[in-house]
Amino acid sequence: MTRPSVFITFGTRPEAIKMAPVVLELRRRGLFDVFLCLTGQHREMLDQVVEAFSLPVDHDLRVMQERQTLGHITSAVLKGMDPLLESVKPDIVLVHGDTTTTFAASLAAFYRMIPVGHVEAGLRTADMYNPYPEEMNRRLADRITSVHYPPTQAAAATLRAEGIAEDGMLVTGNTVIDALLATAAMPAPEADPRLAEALGRPGPKVLVTVHRRESWGMPMERVANAIVRVSTALPEATFIFPIHLNPVVRKTFKEILGPVPQVVFCEPLSYRPFVHLMKAVDVVITDSGGLQEEAPSLGKPVLVMRETTERPEGIAAGTALLVGTDTETISRELLTLLTDRAAYDRMAHAINPYGDGRAAERIADHLEHRFGLRADPPAPFAGAAGR
Repeated sequence: MTRPSVFITFGTRPEAIKMAPVVLELRRRGLFDVFLCLTGQHREMLDQVVEAFSLPVDHDLRVMQERQTLGHITSAVLKGMDPLLESVKPDIVLVHGDTTTTFAASLAAFYRMIPVGHVEAGLRTADMYNPYPEEMNRRLADRITSVHYPPTQAAAATLRAEGIAEDGMLVTGNTVIDALLATAAMPAPEADPRLAEALGRPGPKVLVTVHRRESWGMPMERVANAIVRVSTALPEATFIFPIHLNPVVRKTFKEILGPVPQVVFCEPLSYRPFVHLMKAVDVVITDSGGLQEEAPSLGKPVLVMRETTERPEGIAAGTALLVGTDTETISRELLTLLTDRAAYDRMAHAINPYGDGRAAERIADHLEHRFGLRADPPAPFAGAAGR
C-alpha cells in the first residue's frame, strides 16, 4: 500500500520554528512520505533554524533577492512551487501562518487541485493592512485551505463565523509551544561574551525585538525614544536587542540607541540561544507575533508594540499588554513592570492560553485519521494551559 504524502513548505525563521515539530513528528511516526520544501523567503535566519532542528530539506527554491518586493516573493514562489507539485503529486500541502510564502504556496497547491492544510489558521485583526501584508496573507490562505488547524478556540470561532465547516477543523494549540518547551529543556549553549556580560549586570533585563514593516519610520523612532526615556529614568536597567538584519531597522535604532550604554545590540540569534536568552531576561517588548505566545510560557510579561494583535487571547489572559508605538505609553508601562512587583507578578503568573506542547501530535493524529490510518479523530486542545 502506498503511503500518503505530505508536502510541507515554509520560507521564514518563525515558520521554520513552528513547523519543525510537525515535520519531526510526522517523520518519527513513519506513516507518511514527508517532503520538505524551503522557499528561502528569508535566508540566514531560516537556515539557522533548519540546522538547529536538523530538518531534512528536500527542495529549496532560494527565492530571496536583495531588496525583494512582495510581488517578487509571490511570483517566485508560484513559479518554483508549480513544477515541484506536478512532480511530487502530494496528497496534501501543509503551510503555516501568514507569510507571503504561505499565501503563494497555498495558491500554487490550489492551481494543482491539491488540498491545503493551514497550521495556525484563523488569526485575525480588524484591519487588512495591519499587520501588513500578513493579515491579508492569512485571510486568503484560509479561503484556499481544506484543513484548518487553528491554535485556539478563539481562532476556531473566527473560522466558524467565516463559514468554515467543523469537520475541516481541529484546534491544536500552537506548535511554537512544542518547539519552545523542547528547546528550553535543553542545556543552555555558551553565551556570546557581550551577552554574558550584559546578563551579568545588576538590575532588570529587557529583551527587545522590533522588525515589522508597519513599524518602519516614525513608529520605530518612537519605540527607540521610549527606550531612551526608560534608560534615563532607570539607569540600572539593561536592554538586550538582537537587531533584525533589515537595513531600515538597523539604521533607525542604531542612530538613536547607539549612544545609550544600557542598550546592548547583538546579531540575530539562532533559536536555542534565543530561547535561553528569553529565560534569562525579566520582560520582553516586541512587535513579533510568535513572542506573544512564547514568552508567557517562560513566565515573562510581554509588551506588544503594535496597534493591533491577532493574538487577543494573551491580552485577555493578562500575559501580554498591547501598548502600540507611543513613546509615553511604552515607557510608562515598561517602568511599571520594572518597578512594581505586584504588577509584574500579575502578568508573569497569568495562565498561558496558547498551548501545552502537544500541537504537533494532534496534527499528526488528525492527518492519520484523514487518510484512514487511525480510527478515531483526536480530541482538540481545550486551551488555558499552565506553564
